[in-house]
Amino acid sequence: MLDQEFERVGRRLFMEGLVGANFGNMSVRGEGGFSITRTGAYLDSGDAPVFVPDAGAAPREASSEYRVHRAVYRATPHSAIVHAHPVHAVAASLDADLVRPADSEGGMLCPEIPVVTGSPGTEEIAENVAGALRDGHIVIVRGHGTFAAGKTLDEAYIYTSIAEYACRILFLSGRL
Repeated sequence: MLDQEFERVGRRLFMEGLVGANFGNMSVRGEGGFSITRTGAYLDSGDAPVFVPDAGAAPREASSEYRVHRAVYRATPHSAIVHAHPVHAVAASLDADLVRPADSEGGMLCPEIPVVTGSPGTEEIAENVAGALRDGHIVIVRGHGTFAAGKTLDEAYIYTSIAEYACRILFLSGRL
């Protein structure tokens, strides 16, 4: 069942252009840890996720961003995370420290999208993303991508989509 949820949300991310190739990852919190996509996996492939315990070593097959997911689960009540590479959000992060959506949905659901720093797969990015998601649902890592969190993968996907849409509107309106 979880495999199908990962595949369904992964397919939506691809169809909307929020990820490309084998970029991005997803996870769902469970008892004693979380299930996360495999390193190098295509999000719409249907590959079974890998279980990562709350503490200790992660399996080699786990996404290289497992540190971020673990840090978010430790610091927040969120139960699901989607990490994507939406083009307009990444572009916006190059020049902004905070993105303020101008569209009605973005303004209502995520009026401020913080931009943080950190190299992929490091403790720095894990700490910065977890800190930003304590009080919100979406963050952009400068030059890298978004991390969205919620109660379900669907909710995290929606925040990812809203952030990209908001950044696209800002670019098209000349505000970024």
